[in-house]
Amino acid sequence: MRWKFLNTGFNTGAFNMALDIHLSKTCRQDEAFIRLYRWDPYCISLGANQDYNSINSSKAAKDNIDIVKRPTGGRAILHAEELTYSVVIPLEENSSARNIYSEINLALAEGLNIYDKRLSGVELENIQPDFRNFYKEEKSIACFAVPAKSELKFDGKKLAGSAQRKMGNVILQHGSILCGEYHKKIIDYLNSNDENIASVAEALESTANIKQITGKEVDYNILCDSIKDGFSAYFKIKFEDSEKDKHFAVENESLYV
Repeated sequence: MRWKFLNTGFNTGAFNMALDIHLSKTCRQDEAFIRLYRWDPYCISLGANQDYNSINSSKAAKDNIDIVKRPTGGRAILHAEELTYSVVIPLEENSSARNIYSEINLALAEGLNIYDKRLSGVELENIQPDFRNFYKEEKSIACFAVPAKSELKFDGKKLAGSAQRKMGNVILQHGSILCGEYHKKIIDYLNSNDENIASVAEALESTANIKQITGKEVDYNILCDSIKDGFSAYFKIKFEDSEKDKHFAVENESLYV
């Protein structure tokens, strides 16, 4: 397997989701990608099956917040003070989507430990919530309200959220590594009543972030290098940088809004 590493920096929500889809649709059986990226402007992403009406789009536009849909499931996320990752990898006979999900999170944990030893306490959630019933609750409107099995947590609090989708014979997994508190402002853009928003706000208090854990501002350049090194160490691989895909451009970003 040839692994390619992309750090595409800041882009719009439409670009970021379109590039994840592009890599998934063009990935060959002998290659895999890990991409790290951020969001400019800040962006609310909705799960593939989530209604746009769950978000106050006029307020988001006024505050220069993008809105986009993910190709994966889950609920609303405000992408701001975070490092986002995506992994695109073919599904082989001796692997499963569940195992890939767990192994990617273990590689992320390895990278976080490289970044700062105070993150050595990061571990995988070992309990799977009953999402069928959870999604019936109003607080489920925000994605970070509860950790899923094998997602990363620190001291019992969710540190990174991930979602996965099988596209043909390829797995796309992407997720958010929380670096600050700004994701909690999602409650300012929810179309819901005060009681439900209060419930979401309470649930979001059960998240952790790198700045909070380490007590210092996040150095995103070092964090990117550390995540890359974590994947190299965990999967015992050497990356090939792919300039062709790094400079991939979406002709019409609005097609994915």
